[in-house]
Amino acid sequence: MSKTSRRILSVVLLLAAAIGVLVACQRFVADEEEVQTQPVASPEEGGAVSRDPMPEEAMSVEALPQGQAAEPEGEVDWTPRELSGQAWISCSLDYREGDGAALASLEREALREGVEACREGQVVRVRYTGKISPEFTALVQRVTVTADELGIVHRVLDLDSTGGQVEDAIRAGDWIGNHHWTLWVREDSVCHSACVFVLAGGDSRVLAGRVGIHRIIRLSSTATSRQELNTELQAVYGTVRAYLERNGASPLLADVMKTVPNRSLRLLNQDELAAYGLDGNNAAQDDLDRMRLLAKCGDDFMQRRDRWIRAFEERCRGEREVYARNACGLELRRGLGFPDDTCPAESPLAEFNAVEVVLLDAESTAGEPDGEGASEAAAASAPAGAATGVAGGG
Repeated sequence: MSKTSRRILSVVLLLAAAIGVLVACQRFVADEEEVQTQPVASPEEGGAVSRDPMPEEAMSVEALPQGQAAEPEGEVDWTPRELSGQAWISCSLDYREGDGAALASLEREALREGVEACREGQVVRVRYTGKISPEFTALVQRVTVTADELGIVHRVLDLDSTGGQVEDAIRAGDWIGNHHWTLWVREDSVCHSACVFVLAGGDSRVLAGRVGIHRIIRLSSTATSRQELNTELQAVYGTVRAYLERNGASPLLADVMKTVPNRSLRLLNQDELAAYGLDGNNAAQDDLDRMRLLAKCGDDFMQRRDRWIRAFEERCRGEREVYARNACGLELRRGLGFPDDTCPAESPLAEFNAVEVVLLDAESTAGEPDGEGASEAAAASAPAGAATGVAGGG
């Protein structure tokens, strides 16, 4: 190659590199413009607060809890507690009719009295507004045990929380993940800071309200330098990453949290919620259920279920209210043969099986499946040999 040709090639490569840097910078600026933030009056009120003392082994960077397992579940502690927030028990999934009876206490008898009325519909909805705290974790655990004793298999946690203690959010989230809860954040509600960790535990999440994140605060820190504080925070974030991974959420969420000052709040959009594994079906639970459902319910059931998941993601996630998303999903499942005769409890939106609810009026109803939904419904009703195979789901 001649000197002239080499010079020309060098100039072309430099120009290409410059253009690439310019495009990357423009994309970065565009992405930054799309990020929504809002100020927080006091990060200690709610927020993502870490209070648990640091064990000595966690103070070493080399000893960060990679792949850390959840704490052993053990027996539920029925020690008397007072709710730090407000809670209501309802047997209805149409929250436009109200949130049911206010829960006066966390005592066993009071809980049983509130939950027992939900036996017939086989679903209990807990509306909670307030901080994520030890009392919140106790509420979730005690309602679960009470519902199990009464044979109520479906439970919905209807959340409105600005955050609270990180460790309690993780304890509650692990419990939720082991006991099959559906989580809602309604259009009139929020889930900020530590509350986001609770979302990771749900089998299914329906999010219409605002979900926001920021840095974790170490209120119980004994650090006297930035280095010591950073070491403590690394240990906390290591615990958070391990928790997110075992519950099917992205550990990258922990890294994004670090970039948001604790007096600000970064609001996550729908695409980010899906990318971080906080919205819709829980990927870890879906993987866990797949072989069991295939053996119990059959290949046709699994194909229809996967079609419903895809159609729901495409058609229903754009609805701005939780009840509208649920109504959209119920319309879709009718066209796909759900609830299934053999496996009704495993069908999509199974919490609605025994509860007759009119979610939308004629003007705002999701209607019969069209577009992608129609093709999915048509495929489900086609002969088995004509059905399109599906790999994965959720």
